[in-house]
Amino acid sequence: MKIFGLAGWSGSGKTTLMVKLLGELVSRGYRVSTIKHAHHAFDVDKPGKDSYEHRQAGAAEVMVSSAQRWALMHEHRGAPEPTVKDLVAQMTPVDLLLIEGFKRESHPKLEVHRPGVGKPLLQPEDPQVVAVASDSRLDGLSVPVLDLDDVSAIADFILTHQGLTLRKEGVA
Repeated sequence: MKIFGLAGWSGSGKTTLMVKLLGELVSRGYRVSTIKHAHHAFDVDKPGKDSYEHRQAGAAEVMVSSAQRWALMHEHRGAPEPTVKDLVAQMTPVDLLLIEGFKRESHPKLEVHRPGVGKPLLQPEDPQVVAVASDSRLDGLSVPVLDLDDVSAIADFILTHQGLTLRKEGVA
């Protein structure tokens, strides 16, 4: 399974780009999944729901299933946060697995950078950043710089980098 990440500081536009990329890649006939890193304590469950009560009672994992989807919630219960490698092992194989966040993990990444956010580039310090997408001109980088608004060109770059055949839009 091919793995490629989007990394950058909070507020840089990673999620906005991810959603646009997903639409672009799926429209080209690729099966794509994602792993999203959450920086804060988050919960997909709600108090009062049976699954929430199961977790609160101590279940290590709770699976919720319906005719439309299923979801598995795994409680760390004091164990360390899993690595990208650990999480990838849980995923069903697809054409391309996109990782959002996990900027300190070792996998090929596109850095999403907006100088207006006021944060430094990750690229000079992270050899896994193979390109940068920005809303501004960036000179002197050792990797390609792509226009953050040109989602088609970014998709082409990722597919080529991952050795996936470029497909025309709408072709399955």
